[in-house]
Amino acid sequence: MKLYNSIGPNPHVVRMFMAELGLDLEIIEMDLMAGENRQEEHLKRNPSGQSPTLELDDGSFLAEITAICEYLDDIQGGTDLIGKTPEARAETRMWTRRIDLQILEPLTTGFRYSEGLELFKTRMQTYPNAADGLKAIAQEKIAWLNEQMEGKDFICGSRFTLADVMLFCFLQFGETVGQTVNEENSNLISWYERIKERPSVLA
Repeated sequence: MKLYNSIGPNPHVVRMFMAELGLDLEIIEMDLMAGENRQEEHLKRNPSGQSPTLELDDGSFLAEITAICEYLDDIQGGTDLIGKTPEARAETRMWTRRIDLQILEPLTTGFRYSEGLELFKTRMQTYPNAADGLKAIAQEKIAWLNEQMEGKDFICGSRFTLADVMLFCFLQFGETVGQTVNEENSNLISWYERIKERPSVLA
């Protein structure tokens, strides 16, 4: 298998997940700044023009970070990163969905409409007037998640999962683009510091 990789939080999620699984795949770097992901060759792999994209051994392609990570977990026989029981898998998927829609989407879209506007305005519809509102929504939901984290080591309780990987990679990205977590969110701050010590973060 091959992973078409680039800068950005989405590829980082897959690389970190791979590291947690102990998987070492061939990595092919793409230049997003130069728009390589929007060229015809990559659009044949991923018609959405996004990164990362996983090329399977049969020559087919898989995109979307949750789908890629679940597939990699499946072929490893299933681990606690997704869940070893139907209940655990459902819990992981519930939290990844909540985090994706409520925090990651407004955080990244707020960036694209403001600090990232020069890069994205020719690649997608952008609405600069919405940027501040989207960032505020992300912060509101971060505060909500902070309350849900009371007494927990990880988002799914005692299990370190894909939900933790996704949130960490995007909050780390947020730090670089002016969307830091408010220090009042002490549960998430403590969680973040714990995750930061994992070797997989460097993947």
